Amino acid sequence: MSFMKIGWAEESITPEKKVSLAGQFAERISEYVEKPLTCTALAIEADGDHVVFAACELVNVSVRLGKRIREAIKRKAEGTGLDPMKVIISATHTHTGPAYAEQGTSAAGSAPNSIGSKNLLISLLPAGKQYVEKQNVTSNPEIATPEEVSAFLTEKISDAVVTAWNAREEGGSFSNAFARAAVGMCRRARYNDGSAAMWGETNTAVFTEVEGGSDTGVELLYVFDKERKLTGVVANIACPAQCVQHRLFVSPDYWGEAKKLVREHFGQDVFLLPLCSAAGDQCPVDIVRWVEPESDVFDPNIERVNPVRRKADPSMFDLSGMKKAGKRVAREIIDTYEEGLDNLQEDVPFIHHVKTVKLPIRRATREDVRKAEERIRTYIERKEGDVDYNDAARLQVDLGILTRFKMQEYCDVLNTEVHLLRLGSVAIATNPFELFLDYGNQIRARSNAEQTFLIQLAAGAECYLPTEKAEKGGHYSAFIASGQVGHEGGDLLVRETLEDINTSLFPRS
Repeated sequence: MSFMKIGWAEESITPEKKVSLAGQFAERISEYVEKPLTCTALAIEADGDHVVFAACELVNVSVRLGKRIREAIKRKAEGTGLDPMKVIISATHTHTGPAYAEQGTSAAGSAPNSIGSKNLLISLLPAGKQYVEKQNVTSNPEIATPEEVSAFLTEKISDAVVTAWNAREEGGSFSNAFARAAVGMCRRARYNDGSAAMWGETNTAVFTEVEGGSDTGVELLYVFDKERKLTGVVANIACPAQCVQHRLFVSPDYWGEAKKLVREHFGQDVFLLPLCSAAGDQCPVDIVRWVEPESDVFDPNIERVNPVRRKADPSMFDLSGMKKAGKRVAREIIDTYEEGLDNLQEDVPFIHHVKTVKLPIRRATREDVRKAEERIRTYIERKEGDVDYNDAARLQVDLGILTRFKMQEYCDVLNTEVHLLRLGSVAIATNPFELFLDYGNQIRARSNAEQTFLIQLAAGAECYLPTEKAEKGGHYSAFIASGQVGHEGGDLLVRETLEDINTSLFPRS
């Protein structure tokens, strides 16, 4: 055991130009910046090992972009002792951040997303039909190209990591704590025929239940320097930054509001490291007490026919709801600190394992492909005129099946990068998925650690990893096209994670 060296850094990752906004099937171009996007980095060195957390206010950080960032880190930090493989790059999953060139690339090939669906649809169009952009995206000099955004993100995120590493100072310490904030809720509704739907209508006699649970817990680390001054807070919440997901501005979503309020209380030099826990089926929206958004969202998945006026939170699709969610997070961070923390941990065991876990690809059958091809062909034949993003969105499930079938011809496992750490009494485990909450609950409940932090969409972006129940219910987030790995892989990921935590990091005496 040895005393810790700790360093912080923050870099703006807000491009100067307008950008295509990632996270929806609709083409959205940013009109202004609601709050800047940032990459916050925390470097920790102790006991002969180290880690740098780089939390990015983006929808994801793909394997290919992560590789470029690590290459830049290696170049910039040469001779300093920083191992790029000990850097954990994660995303808060905001839908109001920029799209970039490698958005659809994963460890196993092309992941199903709006860009991939669009390109595949274009390749299937007959003579006389073409894909029409809603806005002039590809040749407008006022809009940053995906390649420009990639280069910008590579430089800024790698700068944040190296700056945090170089800022390490001896004598650091932390206190882990726990709080509760009602932010994340399950967004999948189930019906009496066994089917399910993301954002599904609940004001209907066939609605039976919300498919999954919710986790209001907030795992916290308060980090201090050698003078016992608070330097930053790590907050781990089971909810993506997905309030204002349809809007036409750049925004870190509720994390930006939380950071603003935390700094107003503790000081502008205090950092906030936002980590999204297992939350693939979670969102900030209450689908039972449905409140209609005041803003136009242009999304058929959340349209309601004759919605009832509810007394509940403001719509989380609006700025008022986003600010409410951010305030709840900030209030818990502040209150937990003021109520008193446990003794600081400084001379602690520190272990950082980096593993590759081979998870089975979720496979499509030939019959799946035949039916998908037939549906796509029929749709295109009946479609009058050219096609646009709406058509790519409507066909994304079938287009994803074709992509999966092609991929599985040369790939049957996903090489999944997983980080497992012990920091004093705390365990930290990562995964690259939008991991359904049930898997996170299983890991936390069976972990030997006093407290377990889980970071999804870390070291890659492999889309949804649904439960068996969700796969049977169907719909977006549980279709074959929604993610690389199915529930068999989810069960294996849980076992592998717990094996390392409970055998290597926190063995029972």
